[in-house]
Amino acid sequence: MVNYITESYKELRNHVSWPTWAEAQKLTVIVAVFSVLLALAVWGIDTVFHWLVDQYFIWIKS
Repeated sequence: MVNYITESYKELRNHVSWPTWAEAQKLTVIVAVFSVLLALAVWGIDTVFHWLVDQYFIWIKS
């Protein structure tokens, strides 16, 4: 286990290319914007399906 952790640390330290601080900030904003857009899309679809199901049950009742 210790060997695995040591090798993982060396891999992260020496072989991973980390983004610059400015690039990390830019990518974080992009991810946040797309997350909000996806949440709004899911909310919209859910609202439409909710309305459709309500209309179906209103139609069945009458």
